[in-house]
Order: sequence, then structure tokens, then C-alpha cells
Amino acid sequence: MPAPLAIVKAKFEKKDKLVDELVGLLSKETDEPKEDLRKRLLGVSNTKLLKLHTAASTVKSKFDGSRLKLVEAAATAQGKAKDKDYVGKLESFSSARLIDIQKAANRRAKNAAGKAASKASAGKAKAPAAKAK
Repeated sequence: MPAPLAIVKAKFEKKDKLVDELVGLLSKETDEPKEDLRKRLLGVSNTKLLKLHTAASTVKSKFDGSRLKLVEAAATAQGKAKDKDYVGKLESFSSARLIDIQKAANRRAKNAAGKAASKASAGKAKAPAAKAK
């Protein structure tokens, strides 16, 4: 796996360009002025900037840039959309953590559906064999 600096140079040429893109993505979420946010991000490591960029890009592309939609999707995926206290707790989580929660819940639901379908098909296959005896 290439070093974070190599990834930054390959995708963005310079750290400044990555920070500028992040400021554009994150400026809606924070009350902090853009210049202060930019200064703060310039002191962050390349690895953290890349993770932050991945999370912010995912929120923008899959959830129309809305953290509230991400929170709703994570709560719905876990079947706890009506639990106001839980949704309130989710709002305090970072975007990256919410994305992970939502992905894990979707994966769990998909695996459960796959197991239920395989058990149903296995049950149907065994039933005629039992009648034949």
C-alpha cells in the first residue's frame, strides 16, 4: 500500500489542494470560518485528511451532503428510526462512524436475508425427500 503522501500527490498534487477541497466539503457542517478551518486542516496528517475526504465525499455523493440524511439512514438500517434518544446519540457521532454503522447494519440485514433464503430453499428440498420414504 502506498504511503499517504504518495496518495495525496497522486490524487491532489499537493496537500493544499486536498485541504481546499475538504474546506469546500466541510464548510457547511461547521460554524467555523473557512480560513480558520483551512489553517487547522493544514496541520493535520495526510492519513487523517484522506480519511476525512473519503467520509465527506461519501456523505456528499450518497446522502446529498446532508448529515441528517446520514443519521436517518443509519438509524433506519438498524431498525431504530423511531427511537428519538438513539437518533440524538447518533447525531453526536462523526460522519465516518455513521457511515460504518450504516454499512454494518446493511451488511447484517443482507446476510440475514441470505441465510433465511438458503434455509427456505433447503427446507423445500428436504420436504419432498421426506414424503418419498
